[in-house]
Amino acid sequence: MVKQIFGTLLIACLGIILVYNLFQSSTKTTEEENFSADATIDGGVISSPGASGLEVGQTAPDFELRTMDGEIVKLSDYLGKKVILNFWASWCGPCKKEMPEMQTYYNEHKDEVEILAVNVTDSETNEKKVEDFIQKHNYSYPILMDRSNHVTEEYVAITIPTTYFIDTEGIIHHPRKVGPMTYEFIEEMVSKMN
Repeated sequence: MVKQIFGTLLIACLGIILVYNLFQSSTKTTEEENFSADATIDGGVISSPGASGLEVGQTAPDFELRTMDGEIVKLSDYLGKKVILNFWASWCGPCKKEMPEMQTYYNEHKDEVEILAVNVTDSETNEKKVEDFIQKHNYSYPILMDRSNHVTEEYVAITIPTTYFIDTEGIIHHPRKVGPMTYEFIEEMVSKMN
């Protein structure tokens, strides 16, 4: 009799677990379908519409940050020059992949185009690692330190690297690029700006 009751309870429990798992699987599939319908893939990184960044045609918000050497840099100082505004960190693999491409482009076009590389300093273990990383690779474009993370947040750089292309009038010219860039991509985007 005890075996019969135990067997019945075991079968009932297994049935409840089966029904629960089927319900969870169905709910998960629906959530994934809803996300997929709204999500876009940009450079291999999935971005949801709520985190789309600043709009094309919008004036790029001005900011003031210090370089590693303590020099103050304002975005508005570069009106009249095309600007590539890049958000990165020294621990970020995709950032490390694109930085040599950016340096090559900068070496060839620094008279017409400025690259401002904003380090997401809040995510670094310490600033010395950033300085060592830059010196080791001889990057010469301006490295700006966003110690309070306010510029990173204002530009919705949730995923790094994130890059904005800003024209000579200070207007965001292309949708933000999330993920690493190649030299060819940079060249193409800059050629389309005024």
